[in-house]
Amino acid sequence: MTDTTALSVNLNKVATVRNTRHLGIPSLTRAASLCLQAGAHGITVHPRPDERHIRDRDVPELATLLQAWPGREYNIEGNPFHNLMDVVGRLVASKLPVHQVTFVPDAQGQFTSDHGWNFPLDAARLKPLIDQAHAWGLRVSLFMDAEVAPMAAVKALGADRVELYTEPFAAAWGTATQAAQLARFAAAAQAALAAGLGLNAGHDLNRDNLTAFLAQVPGVSEVSIGHALIADALELGYEATVKDYLRCIHAAKA
Repeated sequence: MTDTTALSVNLNKVATVRNTRHLGIPSLTRAASLCLQAGAHGITVHPRPDERHIRDRDVPELATLLQAWPGREYNIEGNPFHNLMDVVGRLVASKLPVHQVTFVPDAQGQFTSDHGWNFPLDAARLKPLIDQAHAWGLRVSLFMDAEVAPMAAVKALGADRVELYTEPFAAAWGTATQAAQLARFAAAAQAALAAGLGLNAGHDLNRDNLTAFLAQVPGVSEVSIGHALIADALELGYEATVKDYLRCIHAAKA
């Protein structure tokens, strides 16, 4: 693990609760402010075409908020063949901050992201979209399964980072396959780093498994955590929750 593993808070679940009524609560900008005040290093959103959680108008509102937080990052994830590039392009045209785009290969009706890009199958069609994001001055991360083989090709395509899809590790937590999954993720991380890629991770990481993951998987620059963190915040509040996730990150160095 590096000394600078960043915590990016995914606000999708806050938006999911808000969207069940027409009252505008809970507020995404308020949630983002509280998380940033507590020490979160960034905010992540995934604006899907059906607006099931993040709505189009949320994206510039959060970008405007982040103007007051220099040094904190805005990560926008989604399928670049759906609405992602339009959403990000509008931010860039408005000169609003966005730092990283994470390309995720989810289908429009998919419940949640559950697999990475397929290499070499997806490589050719991703290339112009990576180039476009770079032309906007953005870092590009590709959502990938924990596999060694594709990492050199991902780097050759021009991506800056990969985000390892960590649900298989989370599902194995506390079972007989936990050690094998940790070894699998460590090998994929080492391959990514050896190829010259930066390394992110996310999906079902939580306060129980985060420290062990970061202690065993080298070089993680950022973890993006939403569902578990927001669930914890319902009980503990945003400030205490973010600080405890930061504690988990720091504990991995010990």
